[in-house]
Amino acid sequence: MNDTPDLTFARKVLAAQPFSVLLGTRLTAFGDGEATLELDNRAELRQQYGYVHGGVLAYVAENAMAFAAGTRPGDRPLTAGFTVDFVRPADGAFLRARARVVRAGRALAVCRCDLVSVDADGTETLCAVAQGTISFAPPPGPSMREGKFSSSVRKPIAGSV
Repeated sequence: MNDTPDLTFARKVLAAQPFSVLLGTRLTAFGDGEATLELDNRAELRQQYGYVHGGVLAYVAENAMAFAAGTRPGDRPLTAGFTVDFVRPADGAFLRARARVVRAGRALAVCRCDLVSVDADGTETLCAVAQGTISFAPPPGPSMREGKFSSSVRKPIAGSV
């Protein structure tokens, strides 16, 4: 995310995500391979039985894992894939997604996320677990469409890109 990841900078990154702003997502912890996101349980986020929609749980898990991977200085995390296992319906006052890096290499990180539903009295109930693979994007630069490559890559045949 930047050269010295910190909570203030990470919150600016979250604020730059229109979908996260729409949902009202909060970043409450960020650093040392871990991140925590929270999201209030509102009527607009529920499915037909009154529980938080599974897509909302998947979103908050995926984003928390990407933020956990993004605690590594200088990297731009992008989700390569993830799975979510729903343990029980989420119906508390808000969701809390705690993600941590399980193992990180040069190009990929494997992360885990526990999603809990938090009641008004602070009681947490596990509602889902997720695991994901986060890749690290190269720094911004010329695109392949511009025909500019590093010296180790051949130029495309005219008209092929």
